[in-house]
Amino acid sequence: MSEHYFSSSPSAARAPRTVRLALRDVQAGLATDSGVFSPTAVDAGTLVLLETVPPPPAAGNLLDLGCGYGPITVTLAHRAPGATVWGVDVNERARELAAQNTAGYPHVRIAAPDDVPDDQRFAAIWSNPPIKVGKGVLHGMMRRWLPRLAPDGVAYLVVQRHLGADSLHKWLEAEGFPTERLASRKGYRILAVRGNE
Repeated sequence: MSEHYFSSSPSAARAPRTVRLALRDVQAGLATDSGVFSPTAVDAGTLVLLETVPPPPAAGNLLDLGCGYGPITVTLAHRAPGATVWGVDVNERARELAAQNTAGYPHVRIAAPDDVPDDQRFAAIWSNPPIKVGKGVLHGMMRRWLPRLAPDGVAYLVVQRHLGADSLHKWLEAEGFPTERLASRKGYRILAVRGNE
C-alpha cells in the first residue's frame, strides 16, 4: 500500500522528477518526488481550478491550502505579484519542493499549518483539498481555515464529483459558509465559499 501524501514526514524512497505546469499564462517545470500528491503530473482537478476561477486579488494575503509541491502557489505568485502568497502543507517533503519551485518569487511563504500566525487573514484561498483524508480531518481543515477569510474574501475549492463534492457543498452550507457551485468540468466541481463571520 502506497504511503499517503498527507503524512507529515513521508518515508517513501525518493524518486525525484520534473513535471510541467502548462496554462495559458503560466509555463513552469516543477520538481516533484514520491510521498507527495500527484507526483507524476499536475493533477487534473488542480488544472481545472487554475483554468476556471477568477484572477486572484492583486494585493493582500493569498493562501494555497494543501499546496503540495506548489502548482497552485506558483500560479498565484505569477498572477498576483503584488500579493503575499502562502503555500501551506502538513507534508514536509511537499514544503521542501514547493520552496524550491517558488524560489524565484520573493513574495511567497511556504509554511506548515502551525507556522501561520493565528491572526493572519486571507483575501482568497485556493485549494484542491485532500478529500481522501476522511471527513473528520477534511471538515477540521475547513473549520480551521475558512473563518480566516478576510471580509469579502472567497475560497475556491476543487472536488471530484464522485468523491463527495455535492455532500461537501451541503456540509459547508450547514456550517454557515455560503457556498455556490462556480463550475463543473471534467468530473470536478469548483465551489466558491464565503466566510461565515
